[in-house]
Amino acid sequence: MEKLRKHIEEITPVSDDEFEYIKAFFTKKRVRKHQFLIQAGEKVACEYWIANGVFRAFYTDETGREHILQFALENSWLSDYNAFFHQTESTMNIICMEEAEVLSLTLHAREKLASDLHKMEHFFRMKVTSGYTAQQHRIISLLCRNPKERYEEFGILFPEIVRRIPKKYIAEYLGISRETLSRIHPVQRRGIPVKQ
Repeated sequence: MEKLRKHIEEITPVSDDEFEYIKAFFTKKRVRKHQFLIQAGEKVACEYWIANGVFRAFYTDETGREHILQFALENSWLSDYNAFFHQTESTMNIICMEEAEVLSLTLHAREKLASDLHKMEHFFRMKVTSGYTAQQHRIISLLCRNPKERYEEFGILFPEIVRRIPKKYIAEYLGISRETLSRIHPVQRRGIPVKQ
């Protein structure tokens, strides 16, 4: 729980009493490798803060092809937010790629925290803003950059993901083939170990 406090305090300070109140709203959950955190068709009751581990969020189209929407590592928040905020069934899957531990938060708990502690409302607003701007940046990158530029930018922005996630998933996320990624893989040439 101290990791969560440090994460919150990157945006807003909290007193010991406030943090005692905050942590009561969270539930700890261990997740095994290859276990689904959220599965398409299930109602989404929670969002999750990742204490440790790696997750992949993806949508599967009618042909069975996966479209990766997000990778999430430690200190990331993760859910099918459309389903979470509307309390409906998920249209995407979130799967664990390493043994993990997450803290879950229901929508009711989130709303109560934001209502009771205005600094938590500020915290959640800043996290949503950050997520929105990251998504917008990704869309612009997909529309305007060539595969080499997309991969180089991804490596600069997310070196830890490059180290921990197999290249085939990174290629899918960037919208390029595995073969193309192998040809343009500048991080590997710099001697940084990369997961195959």
